[in-house]
Amino acid sequence: MTDPFGRSIDYLRISVTDRCNERCLYCMPEGYKGWAKRTDHLTAAQLIAVARAASRLGFTKFRLTGGEPLLRDDLLEIAQGIGALENLHSLGLSTNGTRLAPLAAALAAAGVRSANISLDALDPVAYRRITGGRLDEVLAGIDAALAHGLFVKLNTVLMRGENEHELPALVRFASARRIPIRFIELMPLTRTDVLTPANFLSLPDTRAILESALGPLAPLPDYRAGHGPARYHEGRDLPGSRIGFIGALSEQDFCATCNKLRLTADGKLRPCLGRHGELDLAAALATGQLDAAITEAIAQKPEKHEFLENYAPDRPMTAIGG
Repeated sequence: MTDPFGRSIDYLRISVTDRCNERCLYCMPEGYKGWAKRTDHLTAAQLIAVARAASRLGFTKFRLTGGEPLLRDDLLEIAQGIGALENLHSLGLSTNGTRLAPLAAALAAAGVRSANISLDALDPVAYRRITGGRLDEVLAGIDAALAHGLFVKLNTVLMRGENEHELPALVRFASARRIPIRFIELMPLTRTDVLTPANFLSLPDTRAILESALGPLAPLPDYRAGHGPARYHEGRDLPGSRIGFIGALSEQDFCATCNKLRLTADGKLRPCLGRHGELDLAAALATGQLDAAITEAIAQKPEKHEFLENYAPDRPMTAIGG
């Protein structure tokens, strides 16, 4: 299906929970406990029903996100249900990696083929300061995912004053394992002050840091490591490296090829990450009108986000879905 601006919409990101066992500075506000106020998360059967309806409409790419999706006890059931869809092109997982090591084999068996793993620092102290978690658990998760045949990408959120000194080491880490790494600009999805010079690290500044340490970066315009907006480069002195950049604020055409909808953990279909509009799927689930609801969400998809227009988040990223 196509949206009003001619973009083919075939990718659904499904947040299965807004719970998380980490407290990343850019994602979850201090003290946030939104999940404690309600019991309206969709069941495994409901999530599979939404994915099945999307598949009927031509969606072929699905990703399980959170919060931290591995906190759901029935995640394997959800993965198996979506993994059995006809015409499925890919089923991926976005995770902080801390619980991945013991589950990687079962996830692969359930049909998960790729894992986007957050890695914001390689120094254990810096990692804990940024996320509240343990680096050793994440590294074990990365190794397990690779061992069980998952296609791994690393995600690093850029934060001035927190992890810019970590960036070259992160590229070397990823390059040594022959896996892509993507550097993601901060977006105003948890606090409104993230775009100040004290916090925001732009893609141009990031490239300058990397080229100072690693040498020139050559664009790879034809390389795709997934279905998202990353634009990849290769380090001259790191042959085979795949360094992706995702810049919702620095890149003026960031939304030009957007191909996705998001399903929040509480059953809202969100046409755009950077706008407030959502469709409540509760009635559609009850009446079997999911196809119509998804079609309407595509029709409401805007041309671009509002991050540069004094956008004020109404709920944090962990409640929207990664």
